[in-house]
Amino acid sequence: MNDLDPLSYFLGIAVTCHVSGLFLSQSTYARDILARTGMALCNPSATPVDTKQKFSSSSGTRCEDATLYWSLASALQYLTFTRPDISYVQQVCLQMHAPHTEHMLALKRVLRYARDTLTNGLHLYPSSIEKLVSYTDANWGMS
Repeated sequence: MNDLDPLSYFLGIAVTCHVSGLFLSQSTYARDILARTGMALCNPSATPVDTKQKFSSSSGTRCEDATLYWSLASALQYLTFTRPDISYVQQVCLQMHAPHTEHMLALKRVLRYARDTLTNGLHLYPSSIEKLVSYTDANWGMS
């Protein structure tokens, strides 16, 4: 067994150690997604979601390139590991069976938001909890 030095990069996630904990970031991965979709220089968005928009699986026109939609939705879903602020992608992923143009536009809005927030990530701090406490319902299967 070898000591491979402190963790710095693993599965597309950059790990930065600091005094109070760890910072996990996928900014390189996000840049790759933006470059792959041709949105590296797109106009940024201040929010990842349009709160007025409601999805429907039957309205609008079908997405022209469903494969691109699936690829983009999957890539953004992986990005949520360190970016809980874009967890809205899960709602868009529910439409993968029959994507429409409005669903693709929602994914592109998340991309525009990701471009504006490339330096965001997840801060992990040590916990003050010293023991694990769990609860269970012993009668769960009996009712």
